[in-house]
Amino acid sequence: MDGGAGESWRAKRAKIEAESSTTGANNGVGASQRKRALITGITGQDGSYLAEFLLSKNYEVHGIIRRSSSFNTGRVEHIYQDPHLPHTQLFLHHGDLTDSTNLFSIISKVKPHEVYNLGAQSHVKVSFEMSEYTADVDGVGTLRLLNAIRTAGLEGTCKFYQASTSELYGLVQQVPQSEKTPFYPRSPYGVAKMYAYWIVINYREAYGMHLSNGILFNHESPRRGPTFVTRK
Repeated sequence: MDGGAGESWRAKRAKIEAESSTTGANNGVGASQRKRALITGITGQDGSYLAEFLLSKNYEVHGIIRRSSSFNTGRVEHIYQDPHLPHTQLFLHHGDLTDSTNLFSIISKVKPHEVYNLGAQSHVKVSFEMSEYTADVDGVGTLRLLNAIRTAGLEGTCKFYQASTSELYGLVQQVPQSEKTPFYPRSPYGVAKMYAYWIVINYREAYGMHLSNGILFNHESPRRGPTFVTRK
């Protein structure tokens, strides 16, 4: 991890804390009033950058990570904070998109103002080899999050962002694609993401929840996983 980036964040955080301590009483931005965000997939490329960004905006950031016998937090080590120390703004929770009870427990405890669902089994080739797991995580996992938000009574206060994918277009019907281009997914990953896309729209219309889809095309950075084609 780039040491310079870590130093830059620490300097930024010190500035934020200094400003909060001197102006908090006047502007009303205290720990109890700070916005809380929950990120699935926080240890991935996009999740780690999003966590950095939200911390720079003085959010309290919570991330869901899967239990593993090996360390899988390399992309967020430079912003990790000891949860036992005062003024901590980053918290990690063990969880999994396949576990409804676990997701409800985390959401009811954190009571997030914003949820960013970036977690997924996102490798297209692997989705053919692990099609059922991909459907469970990428498709039904989104439904579990939405139901957890509703069950926790947060449907009127929590905003939800679903990371969709250009794999929805698959066998492209139009060049270039737009939000009106018909979907034609060509992999279990794309099909699972299509379910997630439409369940977000369905719940938004059925329950009046603040839910958004973002269709993401390939985007690169030094944190891009080495198993993806662009890093080979």
